[in-house]
Amino acid sequence: MESALSFFVLLAQHKNLSAVARILDITPPAATRKLMQLENRLGVRLANRTTRSISLTSEGELFLVQAKRILADIKTMEDSVSNHRQQPRGLLRINASLGFGRRRISALASKFALKFPDIELDLQVTDKPVDLVANNIDVAIRFGTLPDRRLVARRLLSNRRFLCASPKYLKKHGEPQKLADLAQHRCIIHNQNDEAHGIWRFTYQQLAEVVKVSAAMSSNDGDIALGWTLEGHGIMIRSEWDLNKYVAARRLKIILPEFTLEPADLFLYYPSRQNLPARVRVFIDFLISEFEPVLPAENAR
Repeated sequence: MESALSFFVLLAQHKNLSAVARILDITPPAATRKLMQLENRLGVRLANRTTRSISLTSEGELFLVQAKRILADIKTMEDSVSNHRQQPRGLLRINASLGFGRRRISALASKFALKFPDIELDLQVTDKPVDLVANNIDVAIRFGTLPDRRLVARRLLSNRRFLCASPKYLKKHGEPQKLADLAQHRCIIHNQNDEAHGIWRFTYQQLAEVVKVSAAMSSNDGDIALGWTLEGHGIMIRSEWDLNKYVAARRLKIILPEFTLEPADLFLYYPSRQNLPARVRVFIDFLISEFEPVLPAENAR
């Protein structure tokens, strides 16, 4: 209907079907048909034709006024939506992993909100990844790769994982010298997502090795498992971005470092690169700039 309205406004301006046909790059008969189709749709005659020009009927004059108003409203609507895309405002929905979201992303969200007060933030922290499209999430910050290949992924930082234990535990139970020794040790398991319980997968000299350990203690909360490890209850797997500060303080020690585990790099995920709202674009740029000077993340996972 918008094209029919635009056609009629042009016709009222030029009062000549041939002139309108040239502007629209159509034939004069096609322009005549467009006018007839519009009149048939409305059930009234909008213009009187002569061989050289047209004049509007009273119904045509009324229709012209309404057509101009409708076209102006459409233009205002389009400009409003376009400006909304360009100006950072509106609701921004963010999802992050539980511990990292509480301790790191929440602080970054606070800093971001001070820079962009017109953006309303909704930060959700969950143990498991969520479906961004189904849950209308704009951006997710998660450790490890997500199985949904529809998403755009941006790596924020590298994050290796290591076996670790407290000096207190190692003094009492001894330090394992090979992976097989883990069978005789107390292990603390952080249950994450759908990973097999107690199955630890390593790579050594490009060969894969799998170890089944018995859980002396386990939790789906990484901070709880870390606390138990610091108290000397056993050996656990921990991300280096949290582990480094405890190693530097000699509260934890990395063991069997030559056996590498699958990394848990930090990624930024969002549904599409196309037509990103301004609020999403500025948040993505903000996060990337915050992680460029790579700093140890707190309580990863």
